[in-house]
Amino acid sequence: MTNTMWTRGVEWLAAAAPDPRACKRDWDHGEGVALLEAGRFWDVLSVPERLGLLALDLLWLPSPYVPGPTLVDSAAERVGFFLPPDPADGWVGAGLRYATRGSWVAVPPPYRPARSLEWLVPPDGTGTLHRPGPLEAALRQANGRLAVLAPSWGP
Repeated sequence: MTNTMWTRGVEWLAAAAPDPRACKRDWDHGEGVALLEAGRFWDVLSVPERLGLLALDLLWLPSPYVPGPTLVDSAAERVGFFLPPDPADGWVGAGLRYATRGSWVAVPPPYRPARSLEWLVPPDGTGTLHRPGPLEAALRQANGRLAVLAPSWGP
């Protein structure tokens, strides 16, 4: 990413904070993590790490599709996909967590990891998010592949 894209990504992500300046200050001089409210600009679908990593790989396969911002929490072993806000559209499944209005999400700045949080696909500032349809299809396909691999992969 170019410096312009980093800057736009920072501004776009910080806009979700109650105080964007304080958010950017925390990223630069604090713990490096900000709590941002979901449901205004984006929601986050969090899935188990193996499922999320495989689904993200599958999303890259059709070349015209560029995945939206995607965050990994290596301590929690989860991957978070940033989606358009839609509180009426529920996601149901074992191990899925959906953060929408009233939920807060810990995020590092787009330009570096912080603690156990790291961007796999950082926000580029354009507002591009994952499209629910392709994401759901990738998660279903990844889940099917993991089910086949589970006996040889172990717990």
